[in-house]
Amino acid sequence: MSVSPATDVASPGPAADADADAAAPAPADLDADARAASGDGADVAASQRPTSAPTPGHEYDGPELIIRPRRGWIAVDWSELWRHRELLYFLVWRDVKVRYKQAILGFAWAIFAPLISVVLFTTIFFRFAGMGRSLPAHVPPALYVFAGLIAWHLASSAIGQGGLSLVSQQNLLSKIYMPRLFIPTASIGGALVDTCISWGVFALMMVYYHLRMGFTPEWTIIFVPALTVLSICASLGIAYTLSAATVQYRDLRFLVPFITQTWMWLSAVAYPPSIFIRKDAAGQVVADHTWVLAFNPLFGIFDAYRAAIFGTTFRPWHLLSSIVMVAAMLTFGLFYFRRTERRFADIA
Repeated sequence: MSVSPATDVASPGPAADADADAAAPAPADLDADARAASGDGADVAASQRPTSAPTPGHEYDGPELIIRPRRGWIAVDWSELWRHRELLYFLVWRDVKVRYKQAILGFAWAIFAPLISVVLFTTIFFRFAGMGRSLPAHVPPALYVFAGLIAWHLASSAIGQGGLSLVSQQNLLSKIYMPRLFIPTASIGGALVDTCISWGVFALMMVYYHLRMGFTPEWTIIFVPALTVLSICASLGIAYTLSAATVQYRDLRFLVPFITQTWMWLSAVAYPPSIFIRKDAAGQVVADHTWVLAFNPLFGIFDAYRAAIFGTTFRPWHLLSSIVMVAAMLTFGLFYFRRTERRFADIA
């Protein structure tokens, strides 16, 4: 007599029903998923959203980070800038290395480039045009021109390099997320390195003219670092405004070289502002048109540089006008940059 093997079939019990109920998603979770998929749940808190399953070897237990544009004027997130401050250092160092990469003289161009400009402007304006007569006898024309060019270097970098920084680095805008303010700021940081080198050359030239003709700078030279900070603020304001506007209005990139040259000549960088003062044959002032320069936010800074070093005529109202306009430019540049930043990735 053969006995067929018995087959045991397990029937679902209460424990299996409880497991099935636990695995089924709750209605609230289904609603959250539906809203997230349709875009209607943009305001749902990140901690309430289900996170995707972590990939093997990469576990993330924190909330989901959602990046979305905000409306209106957006304040600067200073805490974010501070957390990513190391990135700014590497961007500045990258700009400095790329600028002189594969150059025969390398960093020596930071010395020779301003010296060539000093020789050129000194020869044209003070030797051929005879503007040296308007300077005090103890002021060497070469130092006078060099002081203006050092101050101008930061501003010209803000217009030329900072204004085109976003357009020339579109991959950083569309491929990754980072504090976009660092891109134009890095161009100013790179120019600040060249400025420090130029000040070192300027100090050596002062030693040379002290030994040759007894030139001694005024004690007010101690205010030069404060004026340098003011120049940095002006350069940042220009760079933020121009870089954001250039991304939105591409025609501006063709105007940047023209703006740079025009602003330099209107700021009395390579010549004394005495050309705006008309005198009669007896040497008496007939008309003083230097008040027009008060509307130039950079002239007051450059003029204060020379007054602090050489003791030339100090124009306090021009400096005060520059301080007010620089503060306005920096504030407007920051908020304008943040307002247009949300469209950078789309139009870059």
